[in-house]
Amino acid sequence: MSASPPVPARLPFTKMHGCGNDYVYVDGFKHGVPDPAALAVAIADRRRGVGSDGLILALPSATADFRMRMWNADGSESEMCGNGIRCVSKFAYDRGLVGGRTRLQVETGAGPKRVDLVLEAGEVVAATVDMGPPILERARIPMQGAPGQVVDEPLAVDGTTLRITGVSMGNPHAVTFVDRVEAAPVTTLGPRIEHHPAFPRRTNVEFVEVLSRSEVRQRTWERGSGETHACGTGACAVTVAGVLTGRTGRELTLHLLGGDLLVRWPEGGSVSMTGPCVEVFEGHWPLGRA
Repeated sequence: MSASPPVPARLPFTKMHGCGNDYVYVDGFKHGVPDPAALAVAIADRRRGVGSDGLILALPSATADFRMRMWNADGSESEMCGNGIRCVSKFAYDRGLVGGRTRLQVETGAGPKRVDLVLEAGEVVAATVDMGPPILERARIPMQGAPGQVVDEPLAVDGTTLRITGVSMGNPHAVTFVDRVEAAPVTTLGPRIEHHPAFPRRTNVEFVEVLSRSEVRQRTWERGSGETHACGTGACAVTVAGVLTGRTGRELTLHLLGGDLLVRWPEGGSVSMTGPCVEVFEGHWPLGRA
């Protein structure tokens, strides 16, 4: 067994974002992080910390090019992040962790994912992620209730009844379609749905306005982080929900608060997501503060 990497007094980090969904990234090949949950809470604070939606570590893997682990801003660990996996793949490429390969296999809490990096003038500017097939069986989302799929099912929340479509992309999502996404009760009903007893592991919540068969607007209340500027797994869940409810086709451009994502779900196949990955700045965090 290889020795654990040393814990530095000042931890090097990189701030990155995908469509405004921002995380702090750390090279776990070189640096030990003794309490990543506590670090995520401290470093994500937008007034007293770096400011982010959470923390993501790139770690060694016995089965893939590297392993991705992520913690939300509240310190809870999540299985997967669509914008995060694009950014951590750029992070690993830029820092020589993957030997210059542009097709990567990444180990995640939601299973292995393939990432194809998009380079312009030698720089990684975007990535396409094979997110795998969606999980639609209620018990595997997970969601309480009778066996089967959850498609446009009524959910009572604080005296309001919403129509929910449940999808897991390795993490749980509840998708609801609205007339105007700008007026959607994201910050009021979002946390109530996240903690609704129907979802034993809580859930992410997508509010979606359909513009056409190939275009939607999306806002997301993310489990453990609140409203974020983008959610990649959420965009994939929205695409699946659009097909299941007959509202959209199998290729969608999704307009999020922080930018656009392109998602495809071919019949009988895996969901793929394409979007940008951007480095913002580097710094050092004194670990005594976490």
